[in-house]
Amino acid sequence: MDLIKELWRFMKARKKFWLLPIIFFSLLIGGLLVFAQGSALAPFIYTLF
Repeated sequence: MDLIKELWRFMKARKKFWLLPIIFFSLLIGGLLVFAQGSALAPFIYTLF
């Protein structure tokens, strides 16, 4: 939780709000890859990358 608070304070102080979508989509794609690793969708998702 401290990491999220510190990251938010950094973005707020340095006006780096453009980092927020990059972080969000990185987490989303990472979660999708971890979730799909053991499923039947894995071959279809890995062809995208």
